[in-house]
Amino acid sequence: MTQPPPIPPEYPEPTGGPAHPGAAQVPQDRPSVPGPRQPHIPPQAPPYPQPPQYPTAAAQPPPYPTGPQPPQYPSAPRFQPPYPDPQAAAVPPHPHHIDTAHRGRVHVSSRQRHTDATAFGSLLLHLPNFLCSLVVVGLVSLIFGDLGLLVILAWLASGALVFHRPTESALARHLLRLRYPTPQERATLEPVWREVTARAGVEGRAYELWVEDSDSLNAVAAAGHIVGVTSFALNRLPNGELAAVMAHELGHHVGGHAWSGLLGHWYALPGRIAWRLLRAVTGFLFHVSRAFSCIGVAFFGLCAGGIALATISTLYGLPLLLLGMPYALAAVGRRSELRADRHAAALGFAPMLAAVLEKLHQQEQARLAAAGQGGGARMKETAASRLLSSHPDYHTRLHHLQEYLQPAR
Repeated sequence: MTQPPPIPPEYPEPTGGPAHPGAAQVPQDRPSVPGPRQPHIPPQAPPYPQPPQYPTAAAQPPPYPTGPQPPQYPSAPRFQPPYPDPQAAAVPPHPHHIDTAHRGRVHVSSRQRHTDATAFGSLLLHLPNFLCSLVVVGLVSLIFGDLGLLVILAWLASGALVFHRPTESALARHLLRLRYPTPQERATLEPVWREVTARAGVEGRAYELWVEDSDSLNAVAAAGHIVGVTSFALNRLPNGELAAVMAHELGHHVGGHAWSGLLGHWYALPGRIAWRLLRAVTGFLFHVSRAFSCIGVAFFGLCAGGIALATISTLYGLPLLLLGMPYALAAVGRRSELRADRHAAALGFAPMLAAVLEKLHQQEQARLAAAGQGGGARMKETAASRLLSSHPDYHTRLHHLQEYLQPAR
């Protein structure tokens, strides 16, 4: 008879000490009687520890303390465009507004300036004034004795100062009452000037921009490198009309009108000073002669006439040319203005220049009307005043612009 297998002894449960966290928990009330062997159950892995539960924030902020409540403003939209809609509040540009955006590459002409017929004619017409000034300087040089020749040579060489930049600046500041533009004014002038010089193929940095504090519409091309505009033209004109004004002044520089006129005026200055002194002395002697009644006046007339006749015969009639010189110089000046207008119109500024001429005409009419309302008679332009004017009238200038104002066929 087969004996049953022996039952293994049961080991006592360990008492005391903490149980391993991964050991299976055995119930304490299992029977101690022998019985069938229980199947081995593998230990279960402990669950992962759960993160600590933080207290949830309050859904609503605590109420404000008792008191006046702050005003409730409407909430702004989540997205606001950085720029306003151009179609919503579009302002139509001025018809004479031009685009002064930076050009990539500018063509610069190899011939920056020349001497046209009006500049050459101005130099020729100033020749009698130059000779008279040379006589005056020669007479003054006699005071210095042996150094008189150096005085004459220094005066002849002084014409080079017309192209000297510091001398130009001094003339612009003290004679023409110009000043350097402010940063805001320069920010307005320089883009327009770059556009004008780019169209003309001229190096714009060779010139200096100045401003005159004036309420009239005007501009000036001075010396060899100065372009000046009034504060009225800078602040009141659209940039296209301002470009037309500056293109006109650039035409004076390109054609040689500015430096030839200034050079002729410089060498004529000693003769002009002598003429003014002669007129002052003659006027004083005439008033003295009136004190001796008609006999004194007649004697003064005979003396003055004899001196004038002797001077004319000695200088081969050259003084007679001086009498008609202002009219001839005024005619050349009017021609130079028309050439400068043509230069601006050829650059594409003809409509803008016509608008500027219209404004100049209106200012002139308003000035004449104000002079008539001031108590005096209304000023009328005479034939002599028209002949001595250095600028053509409005209708003449507009007539010469018609070929540029007509639409292209």
